[in-house]
Amino acid sequence: MGLGLLGRGVGDAAFLASCGAELIVTDLKSKEELATSLAVLSLFPNIEFVLGEHRLEDFRDRDFVLKAAGVPLDSIYVAEAKKNGVPVKMSASWFMELSDIPVIGITGTRGKSTVTHMLHAILKEAGQKVLLGGNVRGVSTLALLDDVTEDSLALFELDSWQLQGFGDAHLSPDVAVFTTFLEDHANYYHGDTDAYLADKANIFLNQDATDTLILGAQCAELVEKKYQGAIKAHVVNVGAQDFRADWTLLIPGEHNRYDAALAVEAARALDIDDNVIQKALAEFPGVPGRLELVREKDGVRFYNDTTATTPDATLAALSALKDAGIILIMGGADKGLNMGVLTGALPESVKRVILLAGSGTDKVLGSIQGASVYGNLKDAVEEAVRSAQSGDVVLLSPAFASFGMFKNEYDRGDQFTDIVKNL
Repeated sequence: MGLGLLGRGVGDAAFLASCGAELIVTDLKSKEELATSLAVLSLFPNIEFVLGEHRLEDFRDRDFVLKAAGVPLDSIYVAEAKKNGVPVKMSASWFMELSDIPVIGITGTRGKSTVTHMLHAILKEAGQKVLLGGNVRGVSTLALLDDVTEDSLALFELDSWQLQGFGDAHLSPDVAVFTTFLEDHANYYHGDTDAYLADKANIFLNQDATDTLILGAQCAELVEKKYQGAIKAHVVNVGAQDFRADWTLLIPGEHNRYDAALAVEAARALDIDDNVIQKALAEFPGVPGRLELVREKDGVRFYNDTTATTPDATLAALSALKDAGIILIMGGADKGLNMGVLTGALPESVKRVILLAGSGTDKVLGSIQGASVYGNLKDAVEEAVRSAQSGDVVLLSPAFASFGMFKNEYDRGDQFTDIVKNL
């Protein structure tokens, strides 16, 4: 349920089909919208496609329903499956059900991708066999089952949606990291932050005393107060100040030192030596699309921060680059988040704001003086180049979702990178 365009659903479907499963793949997108994904699956005669709609009858008399992230909480189709006794699963938690190797899970509103990839670099440096999955672009988590050996570890980036699957399966990772908890996905959770936190909490609710929970300082007090008595694991609280002052990072910003401190504690929980941790982090280049330095041209640095889909994320980017003159490209689709702190900070933080058209942009336009609005990214980048001087930064950090102008946030970042490299 939900094939999508990021490769995860496609890989899961291909894996299940290759195992001999009889599949119905259903998605609300049309055949034309899903063309690239469908091409990959065209070799499998045991897949039936139901596109542009879901049908209630497809959610009865099946062995399982595998739902994608982001399926609505009140889906009548998921309810139909459960009413008929059909188990509803998600790929990362299903992997944990089917394998018996240690699982490390990373969640949080911000920082989960960076911490995941930092820890991946550390584990690789330590010579560990690590299977990277979850909320990772192009990776089918179920297909990783083919690579499981006795000495492998699974490392999963887990968003709130994927953690619904862990809750349903009554599972939690052996080592869990909870980075931050900030307002996000208000459109999905209808403004109910408790419901959002409840999904996130599945990362630790089924841990036991032999497991480890690492809490970032930003969210530790909230999580421990809200779930007092429900946390059974050994808890470690970590903040940016815990990252050793004599250790270096290539990537800028206090938020990256915070993320690194979390990755360090996760690595220590896995008995990785500090010398290995230090070396891996000193060489860590960052994650594509997360304050990623794409290019420097004529003294101007261009940063791709497309995964900044909340105001807090954009504020973190502005703080990390505060020593430069910033030309900010932001805007997009509304997620129902409060933009007041961000728009209030812009006059002191940036030289110029250039907006990408969208429902979110419409809401903040009146609060940002002198901003231009563009219906395509190329024109926005070209104005940013005209506005920039040597020593300045052109920063794509949207603060909004990508719906409408782009296929997804990765498409937005890819387009930005291609435009900048061709300047």
